[in-house]
Amino acid sequence: EQLHPHWRIQYIRTRKEPGAGSPFAALLAAHDDEANLILHRGAHCFVILNNSPYNPGHLMVLPNREVGELADLTAAERAEMMDLLVRCQAVLQKVMSPAGFNMGLNLGKAAGAGIPTHLHFHVVPRWDGDHNFMPVIADTRVLPQALAELWARLKPAFAAA
Repeated sequence: EQLHPHWRIQYIRTRKEPGAGSPFAALLAAHDDEANLILHRGAHCFVILNNSPYNPGHLMVLPNREVGELADLTAAERAEMMDLLVRCQAVLQKVMSPAGFNMGLNLGKAAGAGIPTHLHFHVVPRWDGDHNFMPVIADTRVLPQALAELWARLKPAFAAA
């Protein structure tokens, strides 16, 4: 039997060689928020749905400019990033009612950063019993909702928050 996670091909095709720059910068510059799953644009940071999520509602908070280290963020970027993390949690709580959250970032390739030149916080909503056998036996996640549909649910909530 096969599962066809067709949405992952976009992620696979946009993987960049080291030093090639951040694909996030291109998404931000495109100004097509719906197609690129951008939920919020701030003065210094933005919020985007992860197109290869761990769970439904998996968001990322990023600075608008490509920055790989926390120490290189400006005070304004750090402040807005923290405010957006709080806002993400509030929006996801209102729209999706998770039982908890995982939030964090991976700094550097050895720590698991897929794009180490553009740091980003992950906001992953969690529910009791949200795991199933697929990650254990097939290294595959089953997501019950299409990203475009979820974007349409979350976008108005970000505007209202």
